[in-house]
Amino acid sequence: METQTCEFGFRVAPDAGPHPGVLMIHDVWGLKDHTRDMATRLAREGFHVLAIDLYRDFANKEIEEPGPWIRGLSDPEILADIRAGVSFLSAHPSSAGLRTGVLGFCMGGMYAVLAGCDPAGTASAVVPFYGLLSHTGGLLEQDGGLDPANKPVEPIEAGRNLQCPMLAFFGEDDAYVSMVDIDRLEATTRVSGQSAECVRYAGAGHAFMNDTYPDAYRAGAAKDAWGKTHAFLRRVLSA
Repeated sequence: METQTCEFGFRVAPDAGPHPGVLMIHDVWGLKDHTRDMATRLAREGFHVLAIDLYRDFANKEIEEPGPWIRGLSDPEILADIRAGVSFLSAHPSSAGLRTGVLGFCMGGMYAVLAGCDPAGTASAVVPFYGLLSHTGGLLEQDGGLDPANKPVEPIEAGRNLQCPMLAFFGEDDAYVSMVDIDRLEATTRVSGQSAECVRYAGAGHAFMNDTYPDAYRAGAAKDAWGKTHAFLRRVLSA
């Protein structure tokens, strides 16, 4: 395995290449060891993975409450950073000439949805894990509404413009993403004409993939979702 701390974050690839690229987006707490571990696990499946650090240029990285922090982020700026990360993978010798996908967890799952719906983006597949979907519920809800400069489009509504295949995962007991929101995402992505599937796991809640959170982790759901993930990425990115 080839691993490197690079200008965008943490990069890991199998030794022989090139391989399809995957941009991995961390949760609200930033690029931690768990995200690096997930990137390494995905690289073992035959992908060149860039775990991007969205906060690398931030002067203040002290997150007291996840909701206000996410609401204060500029989605257009984050999407521009994601596009730059995808371009980095597309040009790198370890994945040059092959397709690139975007995968994210929680806040990163929200940005994976938005990246897949970004008309200026070049993602060939997206895999959101329990991505935040609604501006009027969960962590994104705010009295008086959100700043439209930071949050110009709700992820659910963005689904109408899905540009590439999507495979999304949710827990039925997620406190931040309702089943109604997932139903709405399925409806809006259907309008796009792209292949889109939302997989739901009974008995699982938010962060069910994160084995560093024993109360949230669900081994059965995590194993099933991970197998579906690399099979989906291999099929779509190698086509």
